[in-house]
Amino acid sequence: MRIGLIGTGRIGSFHAGVLAHHPAVSSLVVADADAARAAQVAALTGATAAATTDEVLGAGVDAVVITSATSAHADLIARAARAGLPAFCEKPIALDLAGTLAALHEVERAGSVLQLGFMRRFDAGYAAARTAVRGGALGRLHTVRATTSDPAPPPAAYLPLSGGLFRDCLVHDFDILRWVTGREVTEVYATGSDAGPAMFRAAGDVDTAAALLTLDDGTLATATATRCNGAGYDVRMELAGEQDQIAVGLDDRTPLTSAEPQGPPAPAKPWQGFLERFAPAYEAELDTFLAVVRGEAANPCDGREALHALRIAEACELSRERRRPVRMTEIAGA
Repeated sequence: MRIGLIGTGRIGSFHAGVLAHHPAVSSLVVADADAARAAQVAALTGATAAATTDEVLGAGVDAVVITSATSAHADLIARAARAGLPAFCEKPIALDLAGTLAALHEVERAGSVLQLGFMRRFDAGYAAARTAVRGGALGRLHTVRATTSDPAPPPAAYLPLSGGLFRDCLVHDFDILRWVTGREVTEVYATGSDAGPAMFRAAGDVDTAAALLTLDDGTLATATATRCNGAGYDVRMELAGEQDQIAVGLDDRTPLTSAEPQGPPAPAKPWQGFLERFAPAYEAELDTFLAVVRGEAANPCDGREALHALRIAEACELSRERRRPVRMTEIAGA
């Protein structure tokens, strides 16, 4: 297959390397708003650098991978749909519900394929947790605790473009909560703190956030996130039932130190970033996308799945702003 990739930043460069070495990919065409960066990635991967997005879409590609700046996602999704090309896109579709729904309308009207990049669905730990929960190994699930903690804040210029901590970061936890449990969120109560670096206050964002989510079967879930976790990159999910409890993301690299005298020691090499922690999952989601394009697999995460996660993030932002619980029925796009 001939694959087009649009956007050669950090995640785009990683995906380009995966695609360039995939046995199902015969050739790769890459483009970026920064032509020099696209040329550099092309040289490193053996791909062809295209001058523009139009050139990629017109290069006889069988599918496109969209890893551009978030602000361009919705437009590129729509253009791929109108060109009849299956598309893989990193989350989010757009930073608002209107833009998300408009892009989804284009995909559905064209009858094309859109797979969203929620890579945690392809992580071995989360997959095992899903099997345990849905197979009844934990008994009745009563509590879920999810956390995403970055070791250091992103550049200040990124914050106004990110959509905020709930949409940019915790949206992964909202998606994986639905995927693992098979339940829907009915109500949220969320808050956040901007007590850290001043750039968060300047951007109207928070550096730390917490949400209490009620699921449709009465299960209670908490989701917390921070941009300021100096110990390392910490992504975990704990699931507790009446019979047992399990944890995802608990290994010898989890940046967590026990305060107990006989507890495990501090990790020798704690996780430092998402590409390192989830590299196998990123590779697996692209492998699955290529199988989807070949007609050998069902789409594991279509655009409507991304919409569900975004609606939860929107409810959390409204809750933080209004300082009250928010029912999911208050959020458009259901």
